Amino acid sequence: MHPSLAVHVGEWLRSEIVEPHGIKIAPLARHLGVSRQSVSDLLHGHNGMSAEMALRFEKAFGVKADTLLRMQANYELAQARAKEDQIAVTRIELVAA
Repeated sequence: MHPSLAVHVGEWLRSEIVEPHGIKIAPLARHLGVSRQSVSDLLHGHNGMSAEMALRFEKAFGVKADTLLRMQANYELAQARAKEDQIAVTRIELVAA
Protein backbone atom coordinates (compact mmCIF):
# COMPACT_ATOMS: atom_id res chain seq x y z
CA MET A 1 0.00 0.00 0.00
CA HIS A 2 1.30 3.42 -0.90
CA PRO A 3 2.02 5.51 2.24
CA SER A 4 -0.35 8.24 1.09
CA LEU A 5 -3.25 5.76 1.19
CA ALA A 6 -2.58 4.50 4.72
CA VAL A 7 -4.48 6.42 7.37
CA HIS A 8 -3.65 6.33 11.07
CA VAL A 9 -6.51 4.57 12.80
CA GLY A 10 -6.80 7.27 15.45
CA GLU A 11 -7.05 10.02 12.87
CA TRP A 12 -9.70 7.98 11.04
CA LEU A 13 -11.71 7.55 14.25
CA ARG A 14 -11.44 11.28 14.93
CA SER A 15 -12.56 12.34 11.45
CA GLU A 16 -15.24 9.67 10.90
CA ILE A 17 -16.77 9.16 14.34
CA VAL A 18 -15.61 11.53 17.07
CA GLU A 19 -15.74 14.94 15.37
CA PRO A 20 -18.85 14.39 13.20
CA HIS A 21 -20.82 13.44 16.32
CA GLY A 22 -19.46 16.28 18.45
CA ILE A 23 -17.83 13.91 20.93
CA LYS A 24 -15.32 15.61 23.23
CA ILE A 25 -12.11 13.86 24.25
CA ALA A 26 -12.48 14.09 28.04
CA PRO A 27 -16.00 12.58 28.19
CA LEU A 28 -14.95 9.92 25.67
CA ALA A 29 -11.92 9.01 27.79
CA ARG A 30 -14.12 8.71 30.89
CA HIS A 31 -16.57 6.50 28.98
CA LEU A 32 -13.74 4.29 27.71
CA GLY A 33 -12.15 4.12 31.18
CA VAL A 34 -8.78 5.51 30.07
CA SER A 35 -6.88 8.77 30.46
CA ARG A 36 -7.77 11.83 28.44
CA GLN A 37 -4.15 12.00 27.28
CA SER A 38 -4.18 8.46 25.87
CA VAL A 39 -7.32 9.16 23.83
CA SER A 40 -5.97 12.50 22.64
CA ASP A 41 -2.64 10.96 21.62
CA LEU A 42 -4.42 8.21 19.69
CA LEU A 43 -6.90 10.49 17.93
CA HIS A 44 -4.14 12.90 16.87
CA GLY A 45 -1.91 10.14 15.51
CA HIS A 46 0.79 10.38 18.20
CA ASN A 47 0.26 6.84 19.53
CA GLY A 48 -0.85 3.62 17.92
CA MET A 49 -3.94 1.55 18.65
CA SER A 50 -3.43 -1.20 21.24
CA ALA A 51 -5.53 -4.35 21.24
CA GLU A 52 -7.17 -3.28 24.51
CA MET A 53 -8.01 0.18 23.18
CA ALA A 54 -9.41 -1.41 20.02
CA LEU A 55 -11.75 -3.50 22.18
CA ARG A 56 -12.84 -0.38 24.08
CA PHE A 57 -13.69 1.41 20.80
CA GLU A 58 -15.46 -1.71 19.54
CA LYS A 59 -17.64 -1.80 22.64
CA ALA A 60 -18.32 1.94 22.48
CA PHE A 61 -18.97 2.37 18.74
CA GLY A 62 -19.37 -1.09 17.20
CA VAL A 63 -16.32 -0.79 14.95
CA LYS A 64 -14.66 -4.22 15.02
CA ALA A 65 -11.39 -4.33 16.97
CA ASP A 66 -9.90 -6.53 14.23
CA THR A 67 -10.56 -3.82 11.66
CA LEU A 68 -9.00 -1.12 13.83
CA LEU A 69 -5.89 -3.22 14.45
CA ARG A 70 -5.54 -4.02 10.74
CA MET A 71 -5.76 -0.31 9.97
CA GLN A 72 -3.00 0.35 12.52
CA ALA A 73 -0.79 -2.42 11.10
CA ASN A 74 -1.30 -1.19 7.51
CA TYR A 75 -0.41 2.35 8.56
CA GLU A 76 2.76 1.24 10.35
CA LEU A 77 3.86 -0.95 7.45
CA ALA A 78 3.28 1.87 4.96
CA GLN A 79 5.37 4.21 7.13
CA ALA A 80 8.18 1.62 7.30
CA ARG A 81 8.02 0.96 3.54
CA ALA A 82 8.42 4.68 2.91
CA LYS A 83 11.82 4.45 4.66
CA GLU A 84 12.68 0.98 3.38
CA ASP A 85 15.80 2.15 1.54
CA GLN A 86 17.30 3.21 4.88
CA ILE A 87 17.16 -0.34 6.22
CA ALA A 88 20.51 -1.95 5.39
CA VAL A 89 19.73 -5.64 5.65
CA THR A 90 20.62 -8.27 3.09
CA ARG A 91 19.01 -11.64 2.51
CA ILE A 92 20.37 -14.67 4.37
CA GLU A 93 20.76 -17.70 2.14
CA LEU A 94 19.46 -20.77 3.94
CA VAL A 95 21.11 -24.12 3.33
CA ALA A 96 19.86 -27.53 4.36
CA ALA A 97 21.63 -28.93 7.42
